[in-house]
Amino acid sequence: MSAFASPPQRGAGGGVRTPGVFAAVDIGASSGRVMLGRVSGEGVELETVHRFPNGVVERDGGLRWDFDALYAEVLEGLRAAATVAAVQGERIASIGIDTWAVDYGLVDDAGKLVAQPFSYRDDRSRTAVAHVHGTLDPARLYQTTGLQFLQFNTIYQLATEQDLDGLHALLIPDLIAFLLTGVRGTEATNASTTGLFDAVAGEWATEFFTALGLRKDLFPPLIQPGEAYGDLLPDVAAAVGLPAETTVVAVGSHDTASAVAAVPAGNEAFAYISSGTWSLVGLELKHPVLTEASREANFTNERGVDGTIRYLRNVGGLWLLSECQRAWAGEGFQPELSALLAAAAALPADGPQINADDPGFIAPDNMPGRIRAAVRRAGADLGDDPAAITRCIMDSLAAGYARTITAAERLADRPVEVVHVVGGGSQNALLCQLTANATGKPVIAGPVEATALGNVLVQARAAGAATGGLPHLREIVAAGTTLRRYEPLVSVHEGYVP
Repeated sequence: MSAFASPPQRGAGGGVRTPGVFAAVDIGASSGRVMLGRVSGEGVELETVHRFPNGVVERDGGLRWDFDALYAEVLEGLRAAATVAAVQGERIASIGIDTWAVDYGLVDDAGKLVAQPFSYRDDRSRTAVAHVHGTLDPARLYQTTGLQFLQFNTIYQLATEQDLDGLHALLIPDLIAFLLTGVRGTEATNASTTGLFDAVAGEWATEFFTALGLRKDLFPPLIQPGEAYGDLLPDVAAAVGLPAETTVVAVGSHDTASAVAAVPAGNEAFAYISSGTWSLVGLELKHPVLTEASREANFTNERGVDGTIRYLRNVGGLWLLSECQRAWAGEGFQPELSALLAAAAALPADGPQINADDPGFIAPDNMPGRIRAAVRRAGADLGDDPAAITRCIMDSLAAGYARTITAAERLADRPVEVVHVVGGGSQNALLCQLTANATGKPVIAGPVEATALGNVLVQARAAGAATGGLPHLREIVAAGTTLRRYEPLVSVHEGYVP
């Protein structure tokens, strides 16, 4: 079956029109953007029409997202998308939204957001872990949800809430979709990150809601990638300059689900690393791995597009480096990233390492100091040279990737032939080469915009502009992406090209 289809669609005047272009709202923990995606036999062309910052703020006693500002930026991005499409004589066929996972907003019966959502980087949920585990045995939790233990998972956040009577929880992408359409739904890939989702049944684990004193209808019903939330509300459509019949389509709304959908893999057995603020490292499986060994290794089983299982672990990510850069900038040191990585690559390969996914690195501020302290606790010395700290981060991430992939192969009984790195980290030649060295496997880097590509392709398939399953969608990605291959080397210096 061809991966492309452009079925004619009848316009209002009885003519024929193509499915149009697709607007992808793609928001990460530190920035967001709205992009237009055009699907053809040459791949997907992405055009960024609006970029904006994102981040946590101290407000009302905790670290929260400035959601009102975030939503205003989404509207501004959709206005820009409408303008660009109109100038080029195009029609926006639909809108898809992906963001980070686990966080939620609470709305009342009238649909009003009652407070700015807490960020997973806030420490409040740590205090709820003992209560949840005293009510629900961790082994039972894992046997049902298959979810990696992270102290900020939604289940622990909800356990800190004092009074949820009359309130409803919407995960961040679902909250944006609700404000755009007035329709409440919970997209399944994101629902699977909550700790309240049955990994086998693909439904809410309602017995956990009951055990924790949560209403079974706290979250809206589940919807799947490719299904529609609904059309834009008339006032929203008017505000952004789009037709009221413009549909908001559920995509892999957990950004990693969209990114994995766009991994340009062929028939080889592959591991993936979605490398950005966090690194999500794992395999794509047909069935969850719910063994005690998997729980002890702290692997997660999250839903992917088309009912796949993203069997992975969260590993520390480039947040470590970006926070270091922010700290150094405050001290007046602002080198180009390329120069910093080149200086790091020139250092010996046997330097000190840290546990990059230690919870002690979750919060912001003074990251260089915390990394140096972690190295001292391990009995080594790092110093304060930014190049040495950068090399420590890169070595530590690559080593963490290698350990995670090796463990995933063993636990899932599935050998890996090649590692695909997508996202911002795919541009980091030093990290990609170190990953190939550490895993002993070829690394294929790209695309950078995997999340937006996965978002657009799920929309395109829903509109009939693409057909087939994930292999077909991945063919489209591969057709339009320049990929870079890194072979394992004895030393990072051998053949290294920054």
